[in-house]
Amino acid sequence: MEHMSAASLITRMILLLVFIGWLFMWVMLPTKTYKYSWTLSLSKHHLNSTFFREQGTNLLLFSFPMMFLASLGCLYLHFQTKHVPKSLTRRRWLDFWKRPLIVMNPLGIVNAMELMFSAMFIVLLGWSLYNYLHVSFGHLHMHKVDEKVWQAKFRSVSLRLGYIGNITWAFLFFPVTRGSSVLRLVGLTSESSIKYHIWLGHISMVLFTAHSVGFIIYWGMTDQLELMKEWSQTYVSNVAGEIAFVLALVMWVTSIRSVRQKMFEIFFYVHQTYILYLFFYIIHVGVAYFCLILPGIFLFFIDRCLRFLQSQTRIRLIAARILPCDVIELNFSKTPGLEYNPTSMLFVNVPLISTLQWHPYTVTSNANTEPDTLSVVIKCQGTWSRKLYEELCGSSIDSLQVSVEGPYGPTSSHFLSYENLVLIGGGSGITPFISIIRELTFQQLSNNRNIPTNILLICAFKNSTDLSMLNLLLPLTSNTSTTPNLNIQIKAYITRETEQQQPLHDLQTIWFKPTPQDMPISAPLGPNTWLWLCVIISSSFIMFLLFLGFLIRYHIYPKELTGGPSAYNYTFKTLWDMFFVCVSVFLATSFVYLWRKKENNKQEGMKVQNLETAAGEIESCTNLSVVEANEVHFGHRPDLKRILMESNKKRSDVGVVVCGPRKMRHEVAKICSSKEAHNLHLESMSFNW
Repeated sequence: MEHMSAASLITRMILLLVFIGWLFMWVMLPTKTYKYSWTLSLSKHHLNSTFFREQGTNLLLFSFPMMFLASLGCLYLHFQTKHVPKSLTRRRWLDFWKRPLIVMNPLGIVNAMELMFSAMFIVLLGWSLYNYLHVSFGHLHMHKVDEKVWQAKFRSVSLRLGYIGNITWAFLFFPVTRGSSVLRLVGLTSESSIKYHIWLGHISMVLFTAHSVGFIIYWGMTDQLELMKEWSQTYVSNVAGEIAFVLALVMWVTSIRSVRQKMFEIFFYVHQTYILYLFFYIIHVGVAYFCLILPGIFLFFIDRCLRFLQSQTRIRLIAARILPCDVIELNFSKTPGLEYNPTSMLFVNVPLISTLQWHPYTVTSNANTEPDTLSVVIKCQGTWSRKLYEELCGSSIDSLQVSVEGPYGPTSSHFLSYENLVLIGGGSGITPFISIIRELTFQQLSNNRNIPTNILLICAFKNSTDLSMLNLLLPLTSNTSTTPNLNIQIKAYITRETEQQQPLHDLQTIWFKPTPQDMPISAPLGPNTWLWLCVIISSSFIMFLLFLGFLIRYHIYPKELTGGPSAYNYTFKTLWDMFFVCVSVFLATSFVYLWRKKENNKQEGMKVQNLETAAGEIESCTNLSVVEANEVHFGHRPDLKRILMESNKKRSDVGVVVCGPRKMRHEVAKICSSKEAHNLHLESMSFNW
């Protein structure tokens, strides 16, 4: 065990040093030292000569470190998962850094650590712009005979703003890579990092807009508007940049929060044009700059390919529980080896409703107590979910074709390590707490004494029918005789009614018949996911380098040797790079996925489990109600400040987990950020970006 701890510490140190080194290269990139000393020195060692040409330096200094970090990170997570027992402990020194400092729209809840890294990133952008302009203004190039100095400087500023926008692209795809080892290494998930993708997207669009508009103004001032129609064979394509800019503007407008929430389907479909945007953007910036931002895009493509392969499997849907408050719980069959933590997310696609739309939902089941089933809860709040609800309730269907991606979630349940726990949910925001409470149930049955001793669940609902959601605290396959006596207090608040309007109805359960095509949910790469993901990342990147080196050495280099550096079409070089990235990712991912799937099928037997024999016994459990034991208040909202401050005074270590409407989350964050709330530690969850 000591040997494992030492190896783990060394690996973490290597990962940290590689990451710091990668960031340091971004700091040095715009400086004279990098441009006139380092790059020239590396070129002398033939790095850019015959195999990689102008891409060699950037591949070595910017692409390789992050690909190495992602691969080594997968190995680290694999051995941590296999050899280190699961723990509910948390790093208490992070409590201060996770304390909310800013609570405001449109930023949302920003803690101390996020604020610090955001400030560092803004400083990096400012530092880069200053150095780029300092170097540029010292070596101004007049592009026309009668061009004025201020016009040349204006062009230089516009160009360098594009360079700065390229820095944001180096980080843009990491937050949306769901199975990312890079995110897991720093304790993040894709769901919790979506806001970073949004921030980076806004910053990049401001910079690219200034870059594009600046060049149009410059061309207009110098009578060169005809350059807008130029697709150069020896330099960047202006037309490709303009197409990318128009696509980006449309995506930017439709991703504004008010537009996104009111017209989600428009946002969803327009955002899929990111592939076209990426295509023209890379053509515009060229191969050298593409290698600067390659790691994020490369890892995202691997993740996207894995998601596509997993989504081709038709999943066996066991049953659907219909609640009187327009809520559906879907219960799927899963392989016993599939493990996940509370608050994980599952992306669901129902071709009968829409073949293209995928919607994320919180996993409410527990991998320990429900080894054969996985369930999600769907609240009918949009067009897609309403159609699904009407389809299940309005017709007697024996089966429903469903595909899934995931589950994705945190690598640990550190928020269960608080001495006391306050769970605050609004409406469907209580769904993550279902998995948390089921995990607490399992931990108590396992005689784990490190779990919270006092648990308070506060629910705010609009109508009394929403109280039926509390019945989901009992799983579909629960056995009440084994349910421990958790020290949990439930307070429910009905805001739009002064008294119980109608009695609660029993849950309706719809059972589906399996078909030969139905398969249980399983991990895309089997139980050793991180190990095989390391194989995919490393093999695909090596394959890309081999393809690229072979092409340049035996196809591009001979032409440039005789005809000069501009002898080979500039756009064709970029197309080759993108082609090799796609081919390498597709070949490596498909081979490993199909091979692992074949092996997993042999091991698991892929037997569809027949749970219908126990249907009567199970349905008798689902009729049990937990509402009778709750404290229900009508006609007002919970006084969160009073409740939380009482917990702050009575108890020393209180974890506050909130999930629900933005107004509720911000209210709780402001309370927890006050000076008096020194014992309150906030964990905010938002699945509504």
